[in-house]
Amino acid sequence: MQQTIGPVDADLVNSAMTYESYRTLIDSLLENNQTTGQNHSEAYLDYTRMNVQRMNRWDKTIKVSEGMKELVESVSNPQVWIVLTEAWCGDAAQNIPYLVKLADLNPLIKLRFILRDEHPEVMDEYLTSGTRSIPKLVAFPQDFSHVLFEWGPRPHTAQELLTEYKRDSKGLTYMEFAETLHLWYAKNKNQELASELYPLIQSSIIT
Repeated sequence: MQQTIGPVDADLVNSAMTYESYRTLIDSLLENNQTTGQNHSEAYLDYTRMNVQRMNRWDKTIKVSEGMKELVESVSNPQVWIVLTEAWCGDAAQNIPYLVKLADLNPLIKLRFILRDEHPEVMDEYLTSGTRSIPKLVAFPQDFSHVLFEWGPRPHTAQELLTEYKRDSKGLTYMEFAETLHLWYAKNKNQELASELYPLIQSSIIT
């Protein structure tokens, strides 16, 4: 009998979304002036619309280095990557497309998405500093016997920017801060995300 740890198992993965179905869900909800979760305020709808634009842009422009490509292609045992996310989450929109590009490089990597607020039992198993921060990537072997690696919710520099804002907002509204954060993402072009993921993926191959 397959032994699993925590709330992630084959049944959950089989019911989880592909990137395509995740994007289709978002588009369908927006057509009805809704987003994922329970908050359908105009602000959350605006966040979601901007995130669709961000994902569209990254889908077209992401570059994967040769070194990263070789590493991902060298994964020789099946892996399952689960991402906890929500459509309104700006950090998710900035980082998920790169994860998709990586998973597309190797058919042994199955990438699936679940919504944080619909799966609190999963989210609470993989908290970041005690918080339900998203996006959160958790990678498993095919039998779900252990966690290969975790990443999230944002690259280190982006996290530092947020921590500093929370410590001293300098009079900026959150929307004004968010513009600064997303400008950082645009300039960084997934480089820091890649540098953080590389040793994690590498360790999953060695393990």
